[in-house]
Amino acid sequence: MKYVKELFDVSGLAVVITGAASGIGLGYADVMAANGARVALLDRDAAGLEKAAQQLSKYGAEILTEELDATDRQALEDAMKRVAEAFGRIDVLFANVGISGGPGFVTATGERPAERMFENIDNDVLDAVLDVNVGATFKSIQACLPHMKAAGGGRIIVTSSVSASATELMVGAAYVVSKGAVKMLVKQAARELAAYNIRVNAISPGPVVTNIGGGRLKDPSARGPFELAAPLGRVATPEDLYGAALYLASPASLHMTGAELLIDAGVALGPDLPAGAMPR
Repeated sequence: MKYVKELFDVSGLAVVITGAASGIGLGYADVMAANGARVALLDRDAAGLEKAAQQLSKYGAEILTEELDATDRQALEDAMKRVAEAFGRIDVLFANVGISGGPGFVTATGERPAERMFENIDNDVLDAVLDVNVGATFKSIQACLPHMKAAGGGRIIVTSSVSASATELMVGAAYVVSKGAVKMLVKQAARELAAYNIRVNAISPGPVVTNIGGGRLKDPSARGPFELAAPLGRVATPEDLYGAALYLASPASLHMTGAELLIDAGVALGPDLPAGAMPR
């Protein structure tokens, strides 16, 4: 019989988190450090990394920081090597970096602005979203694999989205497409890496209050339409993902790979509104 403390034990694990200076990534770092893991924070925001490390110091955990652009594979490989040398191995990767694709084709009041139409999505926006949300995730996994294989296994946890499983009105198409690709990336990686005792799973949140998209969901008026679309009536905060992060990083999820944990307040079920209340 295993007790809860053993099932969800992450103490001593060497954990790497991309996009760790704020938002969901910092949330992952918080729950890992609070439960005894050693944590490496990777982000391009130097000031944010310093602030995050100071915040996590209260737990007495071993914290490393690496300033880098997660779309740069060489920078990722160099950082993973330094982390593995410092910690002795890499046990867990949270591939979390991501950016917004801008607002969707419908406004909160039902209009369809011309500049948001599919054919008018800017090439630079599309390229950037795919480069970060898909490319950086792919490269982060590639960079950690030699170290996980050398250690005899590991866990890779990818931040996906409810947008990977449902069409969107108020979320930009480039973001939706990128997360659809991420969903299959997780499955494909899981299939190949199972032979090396490396489990690959995804956490797929609905809207979360973070700095993404300029931090627009920090504004209550901007959150309103997303809250109406959620049967549980609110958007998430990073703290809502703590349990999933702990589960996937710990022995509790030992027999799980290629799966996603959908944490979306029921958004994928459809809006909790009278018929006709949402624009079509």
